[in-house]
Amino acid sequence: MARRRVKSDNPPSSAKPSSSLPIWLGLLGMCLAAYYPAISGGVLWDDPAHITRADLQSWAGLGRIWFEIGATQQYYPVLHSAFWFEHRLWGDAVAGYHAVNILLHAISAGLIVVLVRKLKLKGGWLAGCIFALHPVAVESVAWISEQKNTLSTAFYLLALLAWLRFEAQRESEPKSSGTWRTYILASLLFGLAVLSKTVTVTLPAAILVLDWWRRGSLSWRRDVVPLLPWFVFAIAAGLMTAWVERNIIGAEGEVFALTLLQRCLLAGNVAWFYFGKLVWPIDLIFIYPRWDMEVTTVVHFIAPLTAIAGLVALWFQRHRNRGPLAAALLFGGTLFPALGFFNVFPFQFSYVADHFQYLACIAIIVPVAAGLTLLADRYPQLPVWSKRTAAGILLSALGFLSWQQTHEYRDNITLYRATLEKNPASLMATYNLGMELAAIGEVEEAITYYRKALKMKPDYAEIHANLAMALMRNPGHEDQAIAAFREAIRLKPELWQASLNLANLLLTIPGHIEEVIQLYRAVLKFDPSRGEVRSSLGYAIMQVPGREQEALGHLEAALKFIPDDWSTHYQISRILLNRRPDNFEALVHLELVVQSRPDFAVARYHLAKLLLYRPTRRDEAIRHLQTALLLEPSFEEARSLLSQVQRRAP
Repeated sequence: MARRRVKSDNPPSSAKPSSSLPIWLGLLGMCLAAYYPAISGGVLWDDPAHITRADLQSWAGLGRIWFEIGATQQYYPVLHSAFWFEHRLWGDAVAGYHAVNILLHAISAGLIVVLVRKLKLKGGWLAGCIFALHPVAVESVAWISEQKNTLSTAFYLLALLAWLRFEAQRESEPKSSGTWRTYILASLLFGLAVLSKTVTVTLPAAILVLDWWRRGSLSWRRDVVPLLPWFVFAIAAGLMTAWVERNIIGAEGEVFALTLLQRCLLAGNVAWFYFGKLVWPIDLIFIYPRWDMEVTTVVHFIAPLTAIAGLVALWFQRHRNRGPLAAALLFGGTLFPALGFFNVFPFQFSYVADHFQYLACIAIIVPVAAGLTLLADRYPQLPVWSKRTAAGILLSALGFLSWQQTHEYRDNITLYRATLEKNPASLMATYNLGMELAAIGEVEEAITYYRKALKMKPDYAEIHANLAMALMRNPGHEDQAIAAFREAIRLKPELWQASLNLANLLLTIPGHIEEVIQLYRAVLKFDPSRGEVRSSLGYAIMQVPGREQEALGHLEAALKFIPDDWSTHYQISRILLNRRPDNFEALVHLELVVQSRPDFAVARYHLAKLLLYRPTRRDEAIRHLQTALLLEPSFEEARSLLSQVQRRAP
């Protein structure tokens, strides 16, 4: 008996998994070729805050990642769990993190191919390749911190594919348990996406847009009700992230103070900016110029008004083709968290960044790829090789631009220099480049960039403080360093590190002891537990005649926090011995100093002098004096004392 052929809902190509393997491997190969320079790259800007810190590398640290707000820079527990696991595999070797980013990007490109086929659109392979190679993705793929993008996008696409499967099963087998297992799977994947990066909360709204595009209408019971739990979770996650951005990361203050009108105008300009970079990906910058939104002009209104006009036009032609309007809604909706209505920390540097449109760009790439494929199909008389050549040229151009752009992400110095070539007014790049140069010992050049940064923002206390540190390392510039430290403290008194560094510097210069004492006291007001500061305060007070008892109190208080600090013990011994040369309270302090610093000849000398008051320990005193002379042959006081002791010997 002949078998009845069952009609499949999927295109034939998706019914053969083996036929998709070359596409997946091809996409992975493309990504490796385009982003290979990133594998040898280092850590960038805020990467150290994302790669699992030492205090979070244990199993208890993994628990903190999930249950302690503020344990990580942002509350993305799935992302930081991934970083935790990766750290277990290769520690701080950054090549592994870069390789994972490239792999996740290739997976998302492959999932786009699957999604396009599932939606029965043309150009799936082209869409996946464009996404894989488009230069706007470089920032997300080459920057370790943006694994939040590559990971969350993979979960987002998997959740969307699972939801589409749930909808198909619901229509064919509404009462099947497998249908609701698929719903649970889709919900789980959505949760993983949101807990990797909050921008994925836009998925339920995107699903409604897709349902409207496919059917032409929406049903409350069929389309909206199943998504209500997703919307509740999305709103909660969005509010949580907004709170973290403001209260933990610091996205608040005057720099974020925009009116509602300004935010609406900003949104229109941001959306057009991202669309423009997708169409013409030239002059991509790590930090773009920050637009001046404080004074609104006619120019600010052009972008939002044209965006509104475009949406209205697409709405009126929806009966002919719903695709363009759906694409615009998906693009704008996915961008919504980054349009300016919510404060995010990078807005203090620029209102736009390539990594903000990593997920949203799929909404433009897919319909463009479908449109190009349909256009090619309209001209069957053209040979296949010419169409493939055109596609090859497009992808080669995108791949070359991405490869070229990836080189800029090799290390911080390269990245900041590349940024300043295209955006010389970037305060962040100028200041950070100064810090990077200072860290590798290029002090003169670092000072130059600090001064440039101060011209952009003269009231930035931290720049004054770092300039002072660089000047300290440049002999002959101590007076300038002191002035820079004082300006930093004037601008920001709570910048206690500047007070501490200034105090340490002034302590080496005669005539500033009272200011030094006041500076150390100011530091202790902000952090009373800093034992080394209490010790330094005690040492400073020792320099003032008649205040030895006060100094001793601070030194002894310091030992509560730093009980094994040899320098504190030594200063205490000095005060005790100044009171009485045979004060044996100093003995325990000097013995600890010699034990901690066996090469400290002066401490051995003072210990020997004290031990000579005990005849039974005379030999021990001689040994300390002999050792002191071995350490410092020109130590005349020790030589003289040793001679006296040896002359008195029986």
